[in-house]
Amino acid sequence: MAEVLRIGNCSGFYGDRLSAMREMLEGSAGGHGLDVLTGDYLAELTMLILGKDTMKDASLGYARTFVRQAEDCLGLALERGVKIVANAGGLNPAGLADRLREVAKGLGLDADVAHVEGDDLRPRAGELGWEGALTANAYLGGFGIAAALRAGADVVVTGRVTDASLVVGPAVAHFGWTPTSYDELAGAVVAGHVLECGTQATGGNFSGFLELPRDGWPLGFPLAEIAADGSCVITKQDGTGGAVTVDTVTAQLVYEIQSTHYLGPDVTTRLDTVQLEQQGPDRVAVSGVRGSAPPRRLKVCVNELGGFRNSVELVLTGLDIEEKAAWVREQLAPSLRAETVSWTRTALPAADADTEEGASCLLRVTVMDPSPDPCAKAFTGPAIELALASYPGFTMTAPPAPPTPYGVYRPEYVDRTEVTHTVVHADGTREVVADPTELGEVPPDAGRRPSPYPAPADELNRRMTLGTFVHARSGDKGGDANLGLWVVHDGSEQYDARVTWLTKLITPKKVRELVPEAADLEIDVYNLPNLGAVNVVIRGLLGRGVAASTRFDPQAKGLGEWVRSRTVHIQEGLLV
Repeated sequence: MAEVLRIGNCSGFYGDRLSAMREMLEGSAGGHGLDVLTGDYLAELTMLILGKDTMKDASLGYARTFVRQAEDCLGLALERGVKIVANAGGLNPAGLADRLREVAKGLGLDADVAHVEGDDLRPRAGELGWEGALTANAYLGGFGIAAALRAGADVVVTGRVTDASLVVGPAVAHFGWTPTSYDELAGAVVAGHVLECGTQATGGNFSGFLELPRDGWPLGFPLAEIAADGSCVITKQDGTGGAVTVDTVTAQLVYEIQSTHYLGPDVTTRLDTVQLEQQGPDRVAVSGVRGSAPPRRLKVCVNELGGFRNSVELVLTGLDIEEKAAWVREQLAPSLRAETVSWTRTALPAADADTEEGASCLLRVTVMDPSPDPCAKAFTGPAIELALASYPGFTMTAPPAPPTPYGVYRPEYVDRTEVTHTVVHADGTREVVADPTELGEVPPDAGRRPSPYPAPADELNRRMTLGTFVHARSGDKGGDANLGLWVVHDGSEQYDARVTWLTKLITPKKVRELVPEAADLEIDVYNLPNLGAVNVVIRGLLGRGVAASTRFDPQAKGLGEWVRSRTVHIQEGLLV
């Protein structure tokens, strides 16, 4: 058995860089190639997209870009002895496995392809109380993947496993961990969480991007060198762009999490135990991770068709912007019959702008309705008819388009007995993966920021942006927005004091000040002291989820950068 298991990632979403699979198979880190290559293609929104695919053709439902990558790279992976594990099966892992066998045969290759199923609960959605569900998939763990690899599979494709399971499964197979190897499993979950979004761990979407080296492009995909005790080193391949630092790894660790207890089907991972250390250029050691028994129920991703939507974007230029907006709203309002009508406007332009674009702002109206009719000509027609009959300078950014369907995501939960986690091996034999025998519960307030918390010291005498020494990463979890904030790991003598300041500053009340649209929403704050971080969950900021949100930034991807730009009081001594 090798001292470490080298697992790389070549996809963070359905649509990621196609060439990444070949790049990861051909490259090396410190002279070493990969043992396993993973690909994460699924997200809540992706499941909705795949669900729509199956409505058109029941034989689809998987990530078709993965097939293109396999056509290009399967021979190379077999030649180099690299196992491929991907959740690209989506709603049809069996169909993808068959398609990959066709690819292998067409290339003259002998590849053992296995798949994992049992997550798809669509046939029982009504029975389980989810009437109208387009997709309903339980999040499975990594032990099915491990069983397939132990049986000799070269390629394992799955449906809806957790993103981290793509790493947990190979580690279980390699090291022989058992379902009660909680600390080891938790360490692999952390490694998987860091890898799952690809180049987000090497500088992508990183608020410290100005510090990244500019001599490498494109950004390299990350890999983890996992040890038998579950610890790992996060790195990237030699000669690739970006960087792996404590801050880039922290950025991914705080991405789209909630409390300090990260619940998974195999283990509950204590994120507040994670310790990071820069071991050298592009090498970050992850250690100290602790885990406990997994929860009793499995999370289920449920998507349903919510109706139809459409929008028109009007350009307002020059003087009297607010009056122009008010007039066109007054003119259009009587014609808008949709169930939901939302108006938003960008910031007012600067006075005496030296370009027409600089003198303009946008007024957007979005309509949503269960029926397409109020979102079709009944909506776009009245808008077009105002072209010569409304405010001066009337124009649109684009012609009105036909309405499009949108989906609504919600999380559900089922007892494990409702799910049959099954591996279909390359020879067609089926193996049911046993449920864990030990299950646990997490206290609802575990890790939540204490309240009341000691107020900051009185030496708050400078107003500066929060991003002066704080990084951020944000994203979506259904209708909730996740916002991770952490103090820059720059070796400053003030680091500990800055962490204390941040944990005292960020309260639900303060978040409502920084994000005024969250004024009436429920907000939870969790401290992650080992990472110098706090994680904020803003409940309901994204409405009914990404596909149904009318918010300017429906996935909250830019929320962190906005919050970093907000001004706060900072103690003079922290700025030295």
